[in-house]
Amino acid sequence: MPTSPDYAVDALDLVKTYPGGRGRPDVRALDGLTLTIAAGTVHGLLGPNGAGKSTTTKVLTTLARATSGTARVAGHDVVREAAAVRRSIGYVSQGTGADPLLTPRENLVMAARLRGLSRSASTARAGDLVDRFGLTEFADRGAGKLSGGTRRKLDVALGLVGTPSVLFLDEPTTGLDPEARSAMWAEIRRLAGEDELTVVLTTHYLEEADRLADGLTIVDRGRVVAAGSPESLKATLEGDTLSVELVEPDASLVSSVAGSVALLRDVSVHVEGPTGRLVARTSDGPAAVGAVISALQAAGIRHGAVGVSRPTLDDVYLAHAGRSWTSSDVAVKELAR
Repeated sequence: MPTSPDYAVDALDLVKTYPGGRGRPDVRALDGLTLTIAAGTVHGLLGPNGAGKSTTTKVLTTLARATSGTARVAGHDVVREAAAVRRSIGYVSQGTGADPLLTPRENLVMAARLRGLSRSASTARAGDLVDRFGLTEFADRGAGKLSGGTRRKLDVALGLVGTPSVLFLDEPTTGLDPEARSAMWAEIRRLAGEDELTVVLTTHYLEEADRLADGLTIVDRGRVVAAGSPESLKATLEGDTLSVELVEPDASLVSSVAGSVALLRDVSVHVEGPTGRLVARTSDGPAAVGAVISALQAAGIRHGAVGVSRPTLDDVYLAHAGRSWTSSDVAVKELAR
């Protein structure tokens, strides 16, 4: 598989199938996924829960082997040169990788020793990372007693022990409060800027991807549905997004009524229990608001707030995947029951 030195990640037609078991069909977690990531950038793998983001990360970090397809990371084939890939990357999983009974300093020293550094070099590397991540105050207390945000800083520091060229962060801010999440975003941008590190960020937070990523790959059901910078992806959608909150909606009726409004296009209706939402694209937001309200009221359709906004990543996902971000997460949760 040809690769470019400008690509930190170069994957082609990745397929990953898990056996279903007990008479259930096999699960196709990746379905021909192709991905390229430029070196020295922050790249977001964006998708709702269950889209295939974590499976992609596992394949690229050699933690899982694809059923078919090829991939190179930092110039090395993930199957034939797995050891070289591992030497070139850092990986921060969704769960903490720190031993809760050890202090942050002890965790970092142990990680460095496992990387093959001498005792003195491991101590020095641990000290550097403690300073860099502002862990001095917590360096000698048990990692299990740290706050969520501080523990996540330690996890990222552990991922950098081996001075990687590519750092994989799998849902790095899940479970963090807004202040800790903002601090982690600043840290990620600093890593990419100061170290010229390639950061591969998997997330289901739309705002996180929009704020951090130089480039995005939006994944749905194991396939790439859109790729590009956040701004270029949003620019592909002309006009405004109109949304209407619905009360006890009849989806078919709402779709029919909205479809009759000439100013609207790409109409979709999402129903969740007793509420719902009408979403559509329009070239004239202010005019469309009045027309939609009149049409809904004439049809006896109860509604709440009506809003118009510029395109978002949710709109991009809706345009390419055919359903909204929220409904995708709901569907995954229903399947998991």
